[in-house]
Amino acid sequence: MSKEGGQSRLAVRKTYKLYINGAFVRSESGRSDPLWDGKEFAANVARASRKDVRDAVVAARAAQPNWFSMTPALRGLIFYRLAEMVEGRKAEFVERLREGSELAEPDAAAEVLAAIDRIVWYAGWCDKYAALLSTRNPVGGPHFNFSTAEPMGVIALIAPDEPALLGMVSMMMPALVAGNTLVIVGSERDPRTPMTFAEALATSDLPAGVVNVLTGHRTELAPPLAKHMDVNGMTFVDIDNPYTTELQRSSAENLKRTHVVPARSRAQWFSADVQSLDEIAALSEIKTIWHPAGI
Repeated sequence: MSKEGGQSRLAVRKTYKLYINGAFVRSESGRSDPLWDGKEFAANVARASRKDVRDAVVAARAAQPNWFSMTPALRGLIFYRLAEMVEGRKAEFVERLREGSELAEPDAAAEVLAAIDRIVWYAGWCDKYAALLSTRNPVGGPHFNFSTAEPMGVIALIAPDEPALLGMVSMMMPALVAGNTLVIVGSERDPRTPMTFAEALATSDLPAGVVNVLTGHRTELAPPLAKHMDVNGMTFVDIDNPYTTELQRSSAENLKRTHVVPARSRAQWFSADVQSLDEIAALSEIKTIWHPAGI
């Protein structure tokens, strides 16, 4: 509650929607979860359903060919623009992390800066990774043999609860650099931070459908993503063995590749070791081509 002109006024509380196909939409189910800051109501956050999962996958599938067909240099410029959008909203991200993740202001600010740096770091790989992951293979006979890196397609990403921003960005960026499109299930503990990031995505140059962000309960959203026959890969943190095993088992039905990220402490997510070419390679497919050498 604030006071203006000597009168008390209730603050307008925000409703955070889902981000699907470049638009902010309410959950198809009509459900939302209330968030409380201490004893005070803070916001409503949309609770995604299985239908929202299907809509997000359809959007990601439609956007994938155009996203990969863009030149690597253009994809890199789009990521630089995204970093610019996040930096422009730094104060808001710090506030969201303070509220949702219960961080001190210096820790929240450090996480925002680390997320911006990670976006920029991966942006620089867009026009370089293919040269390092591709090769001409030595073979015997009158033909050439080439291996080239290509995207998996649509990837489902189950973001960690902490760090809500840096963890999601660290897992998202290598998948996008490789030319994949994403359906992200944001932090369940701090859902406002991933949706604020979705607002930065919407104001960047990222095409609609390339990244879709859902909020809700991980136990409701992760299993249908693992079983979805039009999802080509999954990446998630190894939270506990039964959960990891079940997602891998469900993913095997359509030979969906899974990239299980090791469980890390908050401090470990800040390490430079987290960002690497290996992360891009893990979310790429290697296609091998045979071609006659000619005479």
